[in-house]
Parts: sequence; C-alpha cells; structure tokens
Amino acid sequence: MVGGCYAAGRFDDISEFALHLTPARVLALLDVHVGSGIISGDRLGRRLAESLAGSTIESLSVRFAAIATEFNTGHEIWLTRGPLTEALRASYALPGIFDPRRIGGRWLMDGALVNPVPVTAARALGAEVVVAVNLSGMSYSRGTVIQDFGGGAEPDPVSDSAAEAVVQGFLSPMRHAASRMRDLFRRRRGAPGFAQVMIDAFNITQDRIARARLAGDPPDVLVSPQLGNIGLFEFHRAAEAIAAGREATLRILPQIREVVQLAETSFLARQRSMS
Repeated sequence: MVGGCYAAGRFDDISEFALHLTPARVLALLDVHVGSGIISGDRLGRRLAESLAGSTIESLSVRFAAIATEFNTGHEIWLTRGPLTEALRASYALPGIFDPRRIGGRWLMDGALVNPVPVTAARALGAEVVVAVNLSGMSYSRGTVIQDFGGGAEPDPVSDSAAEAVVQGFLSPMRHAASRMRDLFRRRRGAPGFAQVMIDAFNITQDRIARARLAGDPPDVLVSPQLGNIGLFEFHRAAEAIAAGREATLRILPQIREVVQLAETSFLARQRSMS
C-alpha cells in the first residue's frame, strides 16, 4: 500500500492518515463480517479508492508491481496493470483475516505467502539496484529444533464461562463490535485468541519463506527495521514504525550510496563502450 501510494504521488496522504490513527479509528476501519475472512476490508478500500482517485498501474510515473498469491493454485501473481486500488487490496488480503479479491477471473490474496520480499520482481521489472525492506526480519529468531520436550497435563487456560463469553461476544449485535475485536485479538489468561493464532502462523511462515527467497536472490542492500514489538494490527503506532524505518535506513545509508555509485559508474562505462 505504501509503495502504491508513493508511486501515485500520494505518499504525504498515507503518511498523514497513518500518523493520525488511534485505536478507536483502527477498530472503525475493521468491518467484521462472516465471509472468506473475518474482515471484509470495504471501509479501508473505500478510503483508499478516494485517495487514489481511479489511478491505474499503467498511468503511474514510477514502475510499480503489487505481488499477490492465487487461491487454490498458489501461483505468484505480479499485478502490473489495471486499477491500483484493487491491486493493493489483493496484495494485503491476509488469509483468514481479509477477504480475497477477484481480479481477472482469479481469486487473489496476500503475496507474502509466496514472496514476502519480492527482489525477483524488482529485477525482472528493470531495477539495476534493489534496496529491499524486510519487515519481518527482526520478529523471529532463526528457528531451531527442540529435540527433547514434554510436560504433564495443564489446565485449560480459558474457563468454560470465559469461552462462552468469547462466543457470545463474537455473535453479539453490532453495538458490541469493539468488544468482539478485542476478543479476537487479545490473549486470555496466556492463551492466544483466534486472530492471534492466524497472524502468528502467517508471520512465522512469511519469515521462513523470506529467509529462503533472500538467500537464493539477495538484494543489493537489505534494510531490516526492528519492528518485533509492534503487532500486525497496531496501526496506531505508525510513528514508532516510521521512526524505526528511518533509523534502520540511516544506519545503512552509506552502503546504499556506495551501491548506487557503483551502478552509475558501470552504466557510464557501458555507454562509453557502446559509443
């Protein structure tokens, strides 16, 4: 979404939008329903469509692609033409959380399922220097195998009455929407909620895939902001996330400049040899 808004010249708009989010405003954007995901995403989609005003990917002044995953086949889809808003909505349709989007006869969901840091797409679209940002790089350790583990029976961390309260809260009328969202995302007595399980499973999978893809096709420069303490739906903490990104970029800025300078030197050398 950030990349698409930047390419459309609306970067200041999305920055202002993010920095003015509060927990209440985030909840107001999460339209809970019963569908392919627990959130339809229509409210956020309408805000996005209003800001991008019918922009198409072909009309952007900057080369852009959104990465999505096709439902059923698992194909990696590069969205390089068509309505920008629809491409962005497909690329962030987190499975089980947001409804997938139907584009060109295909049901599409979050591209991070197959390519969380799409270096390959950037190179294929003509980038000579690839500066990649890995948002999950600091969230999980490299992972290991615990070869001997076990334990005795433990009491259910959620009592029957508490579980019944969660169910009743989820099925309650719309006036209790905020309460339902809290039940979905918070942990009760140490046990993860439904949405937390979905998000953690997705994040772990994304992290492992990203490591494998980056090992096979590393970028010229990799920026890894330390965002492990910010939850996936804590959009009201945008100022912290932006500060972490700025800090990570400043730390690696000399390397970015060096790589760009080498690319420029190589380009000029090729131009001289051709002339």
